Amino acid sequence: MSRVKGDAAETIACNFLIQEGCRILARNVYSRFGEIDIVAQKGGVIHFVEVKSGTTYEPIYNITPAKLAKLQRSIDVYLKQHRPDCPYQLDALIVKGHRCEWVQNITM
Repeated sequence: MSRVKGDAAETIACNFLIQEGCRILARNVYSRFGEIDIVAQKGGVIHFVEVKSGTTYEPIYNITPAKLAKLQRSIDVYLKQHRPDCPYQLDALIVKGHRCEWVQNITM
């Protein structure tokens, strides 16, 4: 997926999360292990959101065990830097056109 398409999908995802009552804390958080697409907060829980998009296949299948491991290491870096005093979880947000599916707590 091109960076332009990825940015567009992340913007759609952010708008969806806001409509769902989330506050966006950050986008495109980089660490030496990889990138966290969106960091959001809702109801006292921090959501680390991996955005996947596509129209001809199921984008969720692009979240592999290796990708999950990189995300967890990036989340660990974020937590050490920001030290939030609340629970967190890793979510996937699938964007197909302008439709979104939020799959919460994909690893824990």
